[in-house]
Amino acid sequence: MERESKAVSKGDGPDFPAELEYESGFGNHMASEAIPGALPQGQNSPLVCPYGLYAEQISGTSFTAPRKLNLRSWLYRIKPSVTHEPFKPRVPGHGKLVSEFNQSNSSTTPTQLRWKPEDIPHSPTDFIDGLYTVCGAGSSFLRDGFAIHMYTANKSMDNCAFCNADGDFLIVPQEGRLWITTECGRLQVSPGEIAVLPQGFRFSVNLPDGPSRGYVAEVFGTHFQLPDLGPIGANGLAAPRDFLVPKAWFEESSCPGYTIVQKFGGELFTARQDFSPFNVVAWHGNYVPYKYDLSKFCPYNTVLFDHSDPSINTVLTAPTDKPGVALLDFVIFPPRWLVAEHTFRPPYYHRNCMTEFMGLIHGGYEAKADGFLPGGASLHSCMTPHGPDTKTYEATISRGNEAGPHRITDTMAFMFESFLMPRICPWALESPFMDPDYYQCWIGLKSHFQRDGANEKDINNRNGHDETKIGAHHG
Repeated sequence: MERESKAVSKGDGPDFPAELEYESGFGNHMASEAIPGALPQGQNSPLVCPYGLYAEQISGTSFTAPRKLNLRSWLYRIKPSVTHEPFKPRVPGHGKLVSEFNQSNSSTTPTQLRWKPEDIPHSPTDFIDGLYTVCGAGSSFLRDGFAIHMYTANKSMDNCAFCNADGDFLIVPQEGRLWITTECGRLQVSPGEIAVLPQGFRFSVNLPDGPSRGYVAEVFGTHFQLPDLGPIGANGLAAPRDFLVPKAWFEESSCPGYTIVQKFGGELFTARQDFSPFNVVAWHGNYVPYKYDLSKFCPYNTVLFDHSDPSINTVLTAPTDKPGVALLDFVIFPPRWLVAEHTFRPPYYHRNCMTEFMGLIHGGYEAKADGFLPGGASLHSCMTPHGPDTKTYEATISRGNEAGPHRITDTMAFMFESFLMPRICPWALESPFMDPDYYQCWIGLKSHFQRDGANEKDINNRNGHDETKIGAHHG
């Protein structure tokens, strides 16, 4: 059982308790009850459930998916979720959410793109209205693809819940905590943490600190899982036990006019009901919302020479049917030591068959001396060249081969990486926060080419054959 402390709320919406308790573990089959004895024993759907509750299953995979991949949970609730009026298109519409990317709603460009942090809106805006799509590929209708969104909000959701029928949300808050109430219980998610809200779960977002901003990755047709560790072994990267799942919690009060807002094919629909959807008294299963503290990630790095590929820092992956190819990877660049010898330590210059969307939660990023700000973002699409800016390159070269170990501190950058080529939404391309001068950060890179090549000592040093050092070691 895990606990965490909280500060007093400064924003609107109901307060969370001073301490929240969680279940822990990734992919576990768990059981939680807010009232002892609320879970049926020995079966999932008895004729009459304890306390007169309704049994309801939520399936995240097909019934016949292999057992190791099968995701489902049983919820025991005061009223079933089917008890609502018909869904109707939301009025007013949203207009900036996309789940099927084509030429009618998005476009392509191989140009490197960067956005400055977007301002918090002045008018009252909750998580739903503050969410907008930046780019993506594929289709939620075809159950294959992804979307990357960002959000800015300044008010809590009031008397309503959001349900995403299109895919899983991976939420990365950058400013302001999120108090997320789900059908399984409650999560507090602070900047530096992430939350995953699986497809179909109803949830509400309160803002205890007022203004909030962040990033959201959405995957269609699959779910996030821990990456295989391969030769790393049994331990390292994100530990399963550090993923936290809410404990059962419920509301039973009458809520006239309560609204369910459902995202379905990228469009929003609403349905009214007279009770809170957070009326689940007990649940069991392995299809659940969860959170993770990125500071608990155990990074790996090269200890002798060269720069490791960024895949070494994968926290979660949404796989495809092709081994080693991700629909979407979530990768972080946390504080860590750089110790490689005779090595250009920042990320190398690169053209990638994958597409890389980057964000910055706090601090700076080692490959960009300036211009890439917390709350901002960049997009380097398939086979578009990218890498350290001029200032970073020149500063690194000037330190020479004698640079000692260096610890990167006060930073948390991340990357959403996909094998699909993204289409970009018009409001993202036309945003006043687009940085039109991004390309300038590389224009100053000059030629260091010397026709006569490097001197012999440099070559020996790079190959580990420094005769002076060898002689010193032997006395």
